[in-house]
Amino acid sequence: MEKSSSNETQTLTSKKELLDCTEGEDCQENGLLVHPSHGDKGEAGQISNGYSVVQSPVPCNGIGDGEDVQCTAPAATTTTTTTTSTTCGVEAQPQLLELEERETWSKKMDFLLSVIGYAVDLGNVWRFPYICYQNGGGAFLIPYTIMAIFGGIPLFYMELALGQYHRNGCISIWRKICPIFKGIGFTICIIAFYIASYYNTIMAWALYYLISSFTSELPWTSCKNAWNTVNCTNYFTNASITWTPHSISPAEEFYTRHVLQVQRSKGLDDLGGISWQLTLCLLLIFTIVYFSIWKGVKTSGKVVWVTATFPYIILFILLIRGATLPGAWRGVVFYLKPDWQKLLATEVWVDAAAQIFFSLGPGFGVLLAFASYNKFHNNCYQDALVTSTVNCMTSFVSGFVIFTVLGYMAEMRNEEVSEVAKDTGPSLLFITYAEAIANMPASTFFAIIFFLMLLTLGLDSTFAGLEGVITAMLDEFPHVWGKRREWFVLGLIIACFLGSLSTLTFGGAYVVKLFEEYATGPAVLTVVFLESIAVAWFYGINQFCSDMKEMLGFTPGWYWRLCWVAISPIFLLFIICSFMSSPPDLRLFDYNYPYWTTIVGYCIGTSSVICIPIYMAYRLIITPGTFKEVSDVSNPTQGRKLK
Repeated sequence: MEKSSSNETQTLTSKKELLDCTEGEDCQENGLLVHPSHGDKGEAGQISNGYSVVQSPVPCNGIGDGEDVQCTAPAATTTTTTTTSTTCGVEAQPQLLELEERETWSKKMDFLLSVIGYAVDLGNVWRFPYICYQNGGGAFLIPYTIMAIFGGIPLFYMELALGQYHRNGCISIWRKICPIFKGIGFTICIIAFYIASYYNTIMAWALYYLISSFTSELPWTSCKNAWNTVNCTNYFTNASITWTPHSISPAEEFYTRHVLQVQRSKGLDDLGGISWQLTLCLLLIFTIVYFSIWKGVKTSGKVVWVTATFPYIILFILLIRGATLPGAWRGVVFYLKPDWQKLLATEVWVDAAAQIFFSLGPGFGVLLAFASYNKFHNNCYQDALVTSTVNCMTSFVSGFVIFTVLGYMAEMRNEEVSEVAKDTGPSLLFITYAEAIANMPASTFFAIIFFLMLLTLGLDSTFAGLEGVITAMLDEFPHVWGKRREWFVLGLIIACFLGSLSTLTFGGAYVVKLFEEYATGPAVLTVVFLESIAVAWFYGINQFCSDMKEMLGFTPGWYWRLCWVAISPIFLLFIICSFMSSPPDLRLFDYNYPYWTTIVGYCIGTSSVICIPIYMAYRLIITPGTFKEVSDVSNPTQGRKLK
């Protein structure tokens, strides 16, 4: 792999000469020899700075002739084999431009912190603790660990390896793996847009709380505000007050009636007007996001040194504070007390599989994008193990942070922890935890750092999600956006902001819940299922492992091969079938979602996944020949048959 800089320059600057050769001729200019070849197997070429030379179908003179073209650079002993067909002519230009130098991370830690910041998000704080106690407490850790070892981590590792080897985003990478699956990339981009349209609204709520925290007395501590009702009960200030089934805490009314203002909406069929306060908060969020990612990973890689590390400092502070509260032990016992009978229930294993999958986050295009900026010989195997372990441990520790406070709440209300821990999702943070903080000594300080932590957790994930889309589009259309990244990012941010307007209405919380359940879950599961099938069975597990040996210096063992070929796809299919057989029964606050929202939800999810069969049909239509012939030429690895 060691080459002189002169040879590197020759290889990079020879793409014009590559187009000048004609069929049946040998062309040699600037040390680049081009000649027709009909060999069965070619090597995936690498240039000296570690970037993959084009492996996808690239026709000579832009015209597909059904033959293999082999390009060799004698001085550098680099070989590139490409398979051409009538389907690849339209993709020639972007592929040639891939030879240009690619941006890389300034430091290895920039990459690691970016991946950790992406994987560790708001869901680690609110979803894992709830899922854990709901599914058997400490016993849940058994299926969670099993699903991580045989499902989540292998898929996580696979995406990092694919991105680092092929050095492309989630769309153009399929030219090098199996072009007929290219619709997966477009599906990922649509899913990312949906996520950005509701996920950042949750951060806008956190920002509103943060701004409201800069007071001597937090506004959700009393029942004397304009938004409070007669059911408001502040049991912290008066020990003689009894908590009844009709009682509503000041924190809950602040969240529902002041921040969200859900009382001004009748549901999804009447969302009401737009909250200007939340709109301004969201505008500020997107402004921060834009100036953090507009210049690429060299900029965002510096920002994550703050946004990825700050949450751990705050989690440690809150853990110490929670452990010293009265009744904290009750929450910990409730969190970890094992219920072994739960292990016999299928839904516990489904929840464990879904939790580890969405926590690690393969299938969103982010891991492909981040890894594509690594140096070619970076040890992504070690990175996968380190970052996935950190993510899982963060989820586990977050449970102690949450449940020590829930134990304190149960002690103050003189109730069981199970009664206090009814809130799920964002409500667990914005109602239950916010209420506990408000009644601690130095409540203003703890409120500020807590909501700052939520913001930084969310910002990391937003940086990553949008970078996945940006990398994909810039790699797919380099001649259009290659030199206009700032303008593309600006347009993407504006589109995401406009897409978020429905979540900023008085009934916006209902929209957020609908998108959270339907727009991402089954669609992403389908994406990763097809991705794993395409890599292991179409591209070929032997070819994939050969690529990894070239990149890392060693071949993955039988455990990884078995997971990629069979266990991980079965793992994903298991979750998909479970979801489709029993769609979630949605309810938020006192609002029961009508039946038609299930249909709308499936339509939203299908609107992204539909790109996959549409592109497959398009590919088959524009390619002459039988299905078998089309399948053969759709695979860029020297025309070998699909497995």
